[in-house]
Amino acid sequence: MTDIQRCEIRPGRLVEWTLHRTAVEAALELPDDARPPAYVQESHVRTARSVREGGLFVPTWLGTAFDIPGEVDLGVLQVALRAWTLRHETLRSGFRWAGDEMRRFTLDADAVVLHREDVGHFSDAETLTRYLQDRFDTAADALSWPNFIFAAVVRDDGASVYMAFDHSNVDSYSIQRITAEIHELYAAALAGRAVDAAPAASYVDFCATERTDADRIDDTHAIVDRWRGFIARCDGKLPNFPVDLGLDPEGPLPTQKFLHEMLVDDADAAAFEAYCRPYGGSLVGVLAAVGLIVREIGGVQVYRTVVPFHTRVKSRWSDSVGWYVGGAPIEVPVARAADFDGALELVRAALRENRQLARMPLARVLRLLGSDFRPTSPDLYSIVSFVDARGIPGSERWQDLRAYGLIRVSYGDQVCAWVTRLHEGLQFAARYPDTDVAYKNMRLCVERLREFIVGVARQELVTSAPAAGARTR
Repeated sequence: MTDIQRCEIRPGRLVEWTLHRTAVEAALELPDDARPPAYVQESHVRTARSVREGGLFVPTWLGTAFDIPGEVDLGVLQVALRAWTLRHETLRSGFRWAGDEMRRFTLDADAVVLHREDVGHFSDAETLTRYLQDRFDTAADALSWPNFIFAAVVRDDGASVYMAFDHSNVDSYSIQRITAEIHELYAAALAGRAVDAAPAASYVDFCATERTDADRIDDTHAIVDRWRGFIARCDGKLPNFPVDLGLDPEGPLPTQKFLHEMLVDDADAAAFEAYCRPYGGSLVGVLAAVGLIVREIGGVQVYRTVVPFHTRVKSRWSDSVGWYVGGAPIEVPVARAADFDGALELVRAALRENRQLARMPLARVLRLLGSDFRPTSPDLYSIVSFVDARGIPGSERWQDLRAYGLIRVSYGDQVCAWVTRLHEGLQFAARYPDTDVAYKNMRLCVERLREFIVGVARQELVTSAPAAGARTR
């Protein structure tokens, strides 16, 4: 994961694809789709509207970038892009307001037509980067529809493809699958053959099912009660990252900075994973390390955070593009941890107790709590996320294809951090408030996290060297 400034944009001829105006006009005449928005979609759009009404435009799109080597046939690429769009119903489904109610509409697949525009040649990478960011900000906006755009920078030796989406349509897993899917569709279209792939399940259907299930609970449900207690222990708020970020409580929403680097290589990542496996794996290890770090830096006695988990609990959703993410609140009494193993035990216990809470949309819980979480920031809370991307189709080629997941960094008072296991090692990425204090503390956190991982990895390599001496925990 990175931002658009760090994805190796190179000069060339820029071509864009958007939904054709005839398709957009057809959508205006569509009746309502009875399938409601997911709670996470509704919360996202309402937050965007609230922040916009407060006078601030906060882009929150996600995207992907990757190369197609060799001479590229733009007509064939357009066929591949349309075929991919048709596979994922959420891209042709949007929302409109009826008073204060969000209602869905969904364009028929037959009405989907892409419009191609040759924007022109860019000889300067910085100018092209700035253009793409500005273009994606408006074309993938949460409060407009359509809210996605495709682009390609064409050169003699190939093309770089860029695709941006409002977050309501995608999560990080969705965008990480795109490189392989577009490559497969492009190769098939170039060869004049059909792709042998089952239709992807619809995220729009998932939204309806999840919302129906969520609406069955009331404010007496155990999940609601668990969140009620957690929020009370966070002083009536959802948690921010528990180190000093230099925030002015009375000031405007700050701009954000981006931090992106490799933590360790494959060998150290593998050894760290092996050490943590008896406790639940690298996710537990990362959270345990972060808990000890914030105890050290911020004097935290109990590390409270919301851990993101995917909600693709059935295999039918595995190939689907959508926002399949929920959050589980955890509380780790790091003051009781004598060492890293002790922290691992505490994190494992916290996740075992609360992981299932991620299946209930937090927006539904907050509504039942009656809490006034009227958003003034695009992020309700800070996160530390861990994803093992090695099992995603085509991930072994990401480096060769210059493939990236893209995060828009704009405004926010929270810390959102992503630790990703790649074939090459562990990568860290985060966006955080642009203050001197936050920069200092985030740099310190990253360096300490690297030290933790390397120290544990080297201990694992020494301990596990004799095959007969494998540890048990």
